[in-house]
Amino acid sequence: MRLGVSSTDPVVDARGVIKAYRDGEIRYPALRGIDLQVQAGEFVALMGPSGSGKTTLLQLIGGLDRPDAGQLRVAGYDLPRMDETALALFRRRHVGIIFQYFNLLQHLDAITNVMLPALLAGAGPGEARARALALLERLGVGHLAGKRPPQLSGGERQRVAIARALINEPQLLLADEPTGSVDPVAAGRILDLLAETNAAGQTILLVTHDPAIA
Repeated sequence: MRLGVSSTDPVVDARGVIKAYRDGEIRYPALRGIDLQVQAGEFVALMGPSGSGKTTLLQLIGGLDRPDAGQLRVAGYDLPRMDETALALFRRRHVGIIFQYFNLLQHLDAITNVMLPALLAGAGPGEARARALALLERLGVGHLAGKRPPQLSGGERQRVAIARALINEPQLLLADEPTGSVDPVAAGRILDLLAETNAAGQTILLVTHDPAIA
């Protein structure tokens, strides 16, 4: 459900968010009344040790899961009140997600992986390809557009994943431990790229357990 939204409203507005998981009769709390606001243009690091619920919160904000209680509005949308079809459209149009383990399709080359969200959003093949190639070039991996993920290093795959997350120009970029699977040099380059993206106006929420990254 789309709400009234102004330029001063937060992109993310979570209030009292609760989420638990069940294994038979056992209930495992993941989030206990979380409040979080992220304003347009901010670069926010969400910190906590493994198992503290960081990824769970990111999945709720990205519309990949639903809270058990509380209010959650992202880009002006009341996510708990939306059905699965509406959530899929919301993700496609408003959120880009960088997963820790890339989640690239192994049988497709890099440029096709990046193109897919644009194609799903209705872009023509020529437009999608041009946008994908421009992003890959900007991220320094344009020369690898025809390579499949198994032929790329961890840092190269993460750059492809970043390009895929950015291709639809999302209002919000969610990054789940984006440096967790790469070496320190590649991690520094990824953080530099995210900082440049933020400087250009992109709102970013990054999950990390590392104080140095934050």
